[in-house]
Amino acid sequence: MTVRLRWIAAPVAAVAALALVSFGARDTDTSWSSAWATALQYPIYQNWSALGFSDQTVRQVIRLSHEGPQVRIRLSNRYGQYPLPVSAATVAASAGGAAVDPESVRALTVGGQSTFVIAPGGDVVSDAVDTAGASMAVTLYFAQPTGPATQHGQALATTYRASGDHTADPSAAPFTDTSQSWYYLAGVDTLRPSAGDVTVAFGDSLTDGYRSTLDADQRYPDQLAAAGHHGPVVNAGFSGNRLLTDSTVLGDSALARFRRDVLEQPGVGTAVVLVGINDIGLSGSAGPDGAVYPEVSKDQLIAGYRELISQARTNGVRIVGATIPPFAGSTYFSPEKERLRTDVNTWIRESGAFDKVVDLEQALAAPGDRTRLAAAFDSGDHLHPNDSGYRAMAAVIAPALAT
Repeated sequence: MTVRLRWIAAPVAAVAALALVSFGARDTDTSWSSAWATALQYPIYQNWSALGFSDQTVRQVIRLSHEGPQVRIRLSNRYGQYPLPVSAATVAASAGGAAVDPESVRALTVGGQSTFVIAPGGDVVSDAVDTAGASMAVTLYFAQPTGPATQHGQALATTYRASGDHTADPSAAPFTDTSQSWYYLAGVDTLRPSAGDVTVAFGDSLTDGYRSTLDADQRYPDQLAAAGHHGPVVNAGFSGNRLLTDSTVLGDSALARFRRDVLEQPGVGTAVVLVGINDIGLSGSAGPDGAVYPEVSKDQLIAGYRELISQARTNGVRIVGATIPPFAGSTYFSPEKERLRTDVNTWIRESGAFDKVVDLEQALAAPGDRTRLAAAFDSGDHLHPNDSGYRAMAAVIAPALAT
């Protein structure tokens, strides 16, 4: 099915008198490091993003992988066609659900202004505020219609919505609507930690943590950070992502977004790349955007990996390659696609192209059957791990990052 979005022109007149702000993505201030991030996508009809917001407050609860004395918030109108008016914004310590600690609520400003507009295609970084703790809520109020919203589709976290301005309201009571996506929120930075550069986990739903427990922070990057990794770990995965192919439904390809989602993360030192299963699974098939994709070859995938490696090394970033886990029994599986996965994994292991390799196939495969996820790690769809499987991924990745 082809998905088409109806863009809304209302915000243009509403914000005509306000100044637009749009900061360049590359940040030359080396005192900051990314402590939380997400990969952003086009608006879709499956959540609130297609219609956007009007006279509504959105509260988004996240967990930082590193705490510092101050934080700053990155917001994005990357896929917006019109100016995005933000009427008020706060940050606070989460008190569970949509509630926040009333003593921790802090107003956010951009360039000293509490009301600001983000240009179409633009990003902004808030002024620094004192930290609100590792579990924090970012609350945004949109008085005027926003039009379709830049978003992250499958957050595995609950986002809350209320009518009117409740940015400073500590109560959960007004927030009667929920979603499992993030909106406009691109990242949170803290002052640079004393030890450890940022590790960016980059890829598809296996990085995004699809089918892990809602609101439990059980994705493999979360578990890697919780296990005491030496520096911040941020998640730049999203479900459906492919190495080679762009889609307005499944998002920009890994090749198209690697620079902004990895290389431009403040403080990045290492990238862990796990991508390719959707290229293989959708090869020669129709995708959710209605397009029929041509067959993908091993050589094409290898060329894509080499391009990511080249970009990383040019920018002084260490790149770790992960083998693609087993998928027998899933809707993607066929003998031909299994051969392609095997060939690609052999290249990842043996080529020496990556700086380091982590063998997730070996870590997750059923005993005696490398084509199938071990039952203890299978979420039930034979493609995505459960919480234990994501923990096993973190356990095998951690040693590779420590050396």
